[in-house]
Amino acid sequence: MTTGSWVNVGGGATTYLVGGAVRDGLLGTEPIERDWVVVGATRERMLARGFSQVGRDFPVFIEPRSGDQYALARTERRTGPRHADFVCHADPDVTLEEDLARRDLTNNAMARDEAGHLIDPWNGQADIVARILRHVSPAFAEDPLRVFRVARFTAQLPDFTVADETLLLMRSMVEQLPALSGERVYAELQKAACSPRPGRFFETVAHIGEPYWFRGIDLPATARLLDERSFSGPSATLVALGWVNDDTAVERLYRDLRAPRQVHRGAIALARFGTTLARRDVDAESLLDALTAIDAFRQNDLTGMVLDAVETCSGQSMASKRRLIDDLGILRVDAKPGPDYGVA
Repeated sequence: MTTGSWVNVGGGATTYLVGGAVRDGLLGTEPIERDWVVVGATRERMLARGFSQVGRDFPVFIEPRSGDQYALARTERRTGPRHADFVCHADPDVTLEEDLARRDLTNNAMARDEAGHLIDPWNGQADIVARILRHVSPAFAEDPLRVFRVARFTAQLPDFTVADETLLLMRSMVEQLPALSGERVYAELQKAACSPRPGRFFETVAHIGEPYWFRGIDLPATARLLDERSFSGPSATLVALGWVNDDTAVERLYRDLRAPRQVHRGAIALARFGTTLARRDVDAESLLDALTAIDAFRQNDLTGMVLDAVETCSGQSMASKRRLIDDLGILRVDAKPGPDYGVA
């Protein structure tokens, strides 16, 4: 049934490796995950071969041994304004080229067959060599999430630039962006935060003039900060937005995106008290007020994240503040949460 990680479902169907794994192979990097397209198969054939279907109406299946996703070749047509308003047509007669045509970027619209031959109807390999992110077709505009996917790819592939015509198309899509769910936008933002150059996400969003999800956020300043500093992980990177944006802007952003509670609160705390915590000449009363307001003597995980962000953003050591917290904790100071804590 399997040759390496290649699964032959039989019945005259053909399996192809597609998308990011093909792109990463051409870039010489190890793919994080592998996705597959099966041409000439049916739902019944996939289930008979031991695959489990992801959702009743979606032609994507999980291979039980590898956990990889195998999708039936399909076409898609948008039917309404919401992200989920698509009609999906999966049929054994759908060709590989038709399936690849529905994809977002040329470098994601390539496939390899089992013999290793590259199938590249949209010249994705040439765009990889030229380090260009280019949309496959005008159908790109049917899915507004692709705006943020491209922004994320600029963070993941920092030596790539967005094609001028793709940037123009993205700008034409900004009125569709409010129809997206906050969770889906946050998922792209979080992936960007895991990338080599997270600041490029915000740089790209600024270039298209995104007016809704990131309203009030200083996009150029955020891009500069995230490119100039190296944070300990994606959550720390996202908390750092509070260093260059006010508390109202980051509170609204992470509320609308339904960000994890710790990121939400950490960014607000950094926006409100980061400057005070970074000051070398801060007086004892102001420092204690700031630490108490973020409940430093109780919420150690959150406090550690905020202090780490202050240290990274300001370049000032927080060692003395950490010692103060430890010393006051030993003395069991009854520091009650301040009125500004926990408003997220």
